[in-house]
Amino acid sequence: MKREMYNCPVEITVEVMGGKWKSRIMWHLSKKPYRYGELRQLIPNITQKMLTQSLRELEEDGLIMRDIYQEKIPRVEYYLTEYGESTTPLLQLMSEWGKQHKKRTLEIENEILENEDAN
Repeated sequence: MKREMYNCPVEITVEVMGGKWKSRIMWHLSKKPYRYGELRQLIPNITQKMLTQSLRELEEDGLIMRDIYQEKIPRVEYYLTEYGESTTPLLQLMSEWGKQHKKRTLEIENEILENEDAN
């Protein structure tokens, strides 16, 4: 992690886990280890470049590790470190909030549609 001045602890969290992709990667890895190709399938809109960059940054920050298996066709698996596992409660809260927000948004949209139909 870069040594910068932060005005708020949330800034640090957002820098380490924020952005469009890192929290999604962490969420999937909180369930089980995944190979690179599996992560690409789980996050279909991520580019190869962004997945590689995000994995490297998460590894540099000590949140994930990779194991390289020397087999006939070498494979690499990514998983959360013990330190990375400490983010799981945060990710679970984010997931629950996202579900509630989605439900609320759908309810508001349905209300608007009902009002339009009534007029």
